[in-house]
Order: sequence, then structure tokens, then C-alpha cells
Amino acid sequence: MASTTALFTGLAGLNSNARQLDVIGNNISNVNTTAYKSNRLQFSSAFNRTFSLGTSPNASTGGSNPGQIGLGVTMAGTQRNFSNGAISPTGLNTDLAIEGNGFFVVERAGERLFTRAGAFQFNSQNDLVTLSGDRLQGYPVDSEFNIIEGRVEDVNIPIGTLTIAEATQNVTFSGNLNADGDVAQQGSIISLGTFTTGGVAPTPATLMTALDPPGTFVDGNTIELRQAERGGKVIPTAQFDITATTTLGDYMDWLRVNLGIYENGGDDPTDPAGVSTDGSVSLGGAGGDEIIIVGNPGEINDLEIDASDIFVQQGTAAGPPPNATPFAPVKSQSADGESVRTTFIVYDSLGTELQVDVTLVLSAKTGGGTFWRPYMHSDDDTDAANLLENGTLFAAGSEDLPMLQFDNFGQLSTTGQYNIQVDRFNTGALDPLQIALRFASDADQVSALSNTGGGSTLAAVFQDGSPLGVLSSFSVGENGTITGGFTNGLTRTIGQLAIANFTNPEGLVDSGNNLFAVGPNSGTALITEPLEFGTGRIIGGALELSNVDLSQEFINMILTSTGYSAASRVVTTTNELMNQLLVLGR
Repeated sequence: MASTTALFTGLAGLNSNARQLDVIGNNISNVNTTAYKSNRLQFSSAFNRTFSLGTSPNASTGGSNPGQIGLGVTMAGTQRNFSNGAISPTGLNTDLAIEGNGFFVVERAGERLFTRAGAFQFNSQNDLVTLSGDRLQGYPVDSEFNIIEGRVEDVNIPIGTLTIAEATQNVTFSGNLNADGDVAQQGSIISLGTFTTGGVAPTPATLMTALDPPGTFVDGNTIELRQAERGGKVIPTAQFDITATTTLGDYMDWLRVNLGIYENGGDDPTDPAGVSTDGSVSLGGAGGDEIIIVGNPGEINDLEIDASDIFVQQGTAAGPPPNATPFAPVKSQSADGESVRTTFIVYDSLGTELQVDVTLVLSAKTGGGTFWRPYMHSDDDTDAANLLENGTLFAAGSEDLPMLQFDNFGQLSTTGQYNIQVDRFNTGALDPLQIALRFASDADQVSALSNTGGGSTLAAVFQDGSPLGVLSSFSVGENGTITGGFTNGLTRTIGQLAIANFTNPEGLVDSGNNLFAVGPNSGTALITEPLEFGTGRIIGGALELSNVDLSQEFINMILTSTGYSAASRVVTTTNELMNQLLVLGR
């Protein structure tokens, strides 16, 4: 007799194969979906109708097996294939792919979701978002561009708005100092003329207003230094204000520091216990009434001062105009000795460009080698002194310059590093700017070898620091580190991607738009850095393709179509039997 059970069994086959076709169709339709993970439907047999559980063997029979008739097929569940899809380069730095088991972490309205699709784009706030607007999550950086681990927030890449400037901290030099040069013996000597007070020779404590001729150095007038030269380079303009309490010693000190004269040039290598004083501005001459300038040795330190270079300007005080050029410089000696100067650029903490001069002068030749005395100047130093100071360059409270010592093979036998400072008072920048000058490094060093027929050479071959730069580009490394490129040539870490891993990724719940949510059987998300805990590496400028295998899907489609046709045949056959049964009753 025909059974209605067969109808329902056939119907179960039709339904299951129809659902299988739904899954196959969905896979095929997503063959070009970024990072799509193919799905498959698994079948299982439905309940069985049992008419015998079987019997066990005994002495008279061999036993029998259970007697059961199946009631059709049912859908056991779906399985998602999370194997990696092929990686396709795109060239867009906002496109990211994961080669491994991890997931990008995104946030939507406070809910944390996960995706493999790395087609991100910028929103109006420079956040990286998915095509549906979900914000990509990552680790931020602090003010020193160090990754803040454990703090996950929106990935923001402020192209065109993030600015950076870096203060110079290190400068490295290279070159050769000519050991065949003449040892420096003397500096420039320039007399500014004779000055008295009531016909008597003055002292450093004499008030400027008491100097002859009367009316020249009065309260309110200003002495301006302009266009004087040191080694052919113009010395910066400086002004000295005369008050009722200003002394001649104050003026001479001001003149010395603004001419860049080191009063104490350093230890004498031929007399370690002594100190050679090689620069000064003092009273001298036969009558002790001349202002005498003694410059530093070395041809490159030679001073040139004309009468118009020291100019007196009238202040607000009443009275006749002063003698505008009361000083009559007369040069009686020029500086000598092998020397070299190099000028280089450094930057303060605001990115302001500053110029620094480094001069080296051959000071002595001994049986142990040669000695070179350094002199440091900067026109951009904000205090009264054009010469630079601080650090290990000077002994405390003095301008004692330790010399560079080279051995018999022309190699540095001292540390070859000086720490200097450039004052930046009231500029808004960090004050002072402190710089390490290195005359020897792993890659470059200054030597002191004979250069017959040639002179000394010196150049700054490396200096860090930079002017103002704007973030113009970025890239993402394998470990998820986001590196920003600035217009001033600097690169800095500006963030790092967070990536999630799951104990059972097949337990994730598909939320649409290539997004997954944590499911009851997925396990808790382990959020970490790329390359950690099996999450895989990040490939920038590329996308993961769908892992759908079209050939397999077409085969599955054929099998499903066959199964559907066979199930429908069961229904039609059962229908025919039931019709024959009905004929018997007529």
C-alpha cells in the first residue's frame, strides 16, 4: 500500500536540496566579494521509524539487526570556510589584507564587530572606516610617538593637519685637518684709540659718561656694532645702551662677547698645568689709555673693524649730537695659523632654522700628535654672546675649551664630542637648545693628516632635527604599525592596528556587510597586535579576495539538482501509487 510517509520523505529531500541551492547560490553571488568566506550546508538523516531493535545471538539463533525506516533528510547546519583567500595588490594605502587567522576590529554605535574585508576609506574626521561607516580600531601613540599598548580606539590618520618639528640633538662631522699647516701663534690686535677721563687714563671701573670728549658717551646714547668681520664673515649687529652707571669695563665685556672672542682659549698642550689666554678686550698701550682688542688665533678668526663699524647713536637725552664715530680702529697684527670653519643648520624645538659655526685652529704639534682648538659661534644665539657655551665644552664658570687631540697616525685620541647649547630665551622654543657635536662616529670621522699643497676641510655630514613638516602620507607594516611620512622628510609611528583572534571563528555570527559578531560558540575575542597569537600579518595596499571555489560550487550545484530531481521523483511515484490504490476502491 502506498504510504504518505514517502511523500513527506520526498518533501524533506526537496526542502533540503532547495536550501543547499540557496547556499550555493549565495557563494556564487559572492565570488567577487572582498574577503568573503564560502559556506556549505551539511545534511543528516531525520528520525527513523523503528519496528525492531534486533536480537542478540543465542544458542539457537545468530541474532538480528535493528529494523528501521528513515523518515527523510534534515539540515544539520552550515559550515563556513575561514581559509585565506588570495591576496590582490591594489596600490591604495587604505586597503589592507590579513594573511593569517585574525580579524580587523571595527566599532559601530559602541558595538565591537569583526571583519576580514580591509577595504577602508577616510571619513571627514580622518578616521579609517569601512564602506558602511564602521570605525577601524587600533592603538594610539603618545606625544613622543610611542605606541600606547592596551588602549584601543579609533584609528585616526590626520593627513594634511598633523604637524611636527624636531630639535637638533646630534651633529656629526667629517673631513681632514691639515697637519702640515702652521701652528697658530697670534690673534688679531686692534686698537680702538685713546680715551681719558679728565686727561687721566681710565680704569675698567670708570663710568662711560666720564670719558672724554664730553657729550659722546652720555646717558641714553647707544653704541652699535655693525658690519665688523671675523674671518670674512660679518658679525651680527649688536647694541650697547649707555646709562649713568655703565662702566668702561661693561662696554669692553660687551664688545668681547659680541665679537665672538673666547677669553680663555683652552689648556696649553705644551704646558698642561698652564692655561693660554688668547683673546681679550682690555686697556693697554703705552699710557694704559687705549682700548685694545686681542682676537683668537687662526687665520679664520682674523678680525676686521673699520671706524664706521662701531657707531654711537644719540638717545633721548637733550644735547648736541655725539661724535658718531669716536673709535678709530688701528690694526697692528693679523691672526695666523692653520684653521678651518664650517657653517651648518640646526633646528630648535619649534623647527626654527638656526646657523652654527664651528672653527678648528691648529694650536700645537708635539711628539704625541697635533692639537686643534675648537671655537663655536651662532648668530642666532639669543643672549649677548655670539660664542656658544655650556655642557662639556667649557669648564664650570669659564670658557676653557678642551682641544681635539690627534695621534701620530692622524686619528682622534680624545673622545671627539662636545656638548654645546644655543640659547633660545623668549623665543617660545625649549631653552637652551643642546647639541652634541661628534667629530668621530662609526661611519664618519675627522682626521688630521698631512695635506701638502692643500688646506683643511671640515663639514657637517649628518644632523638630526627638522623644520616644520605636515603629515603627507602613511603606510602600514606587517605588524600593523602605521608609519606617517612628513613633508620635512621625517617618518614617525602614528598608530598601530588592533587585530582579533578567536578560539572557534566558525562560531561567529554573520552580521552582514562582511561583519561578524561574537557568537555563543566563538569564544571571547583576543585583541592583540598583528603577528601575535597566530593572528597573521598585515599586507598594506592589497585586499583579500573571496575564497569561493567556483568549480566546486558548480559540481555541488549539479549534485544538488540531481538530488532535488530524485526527491521530486519520490513524490510523483508515491502519487501514482496512491492513485492506483484509489482505483481499486471504485
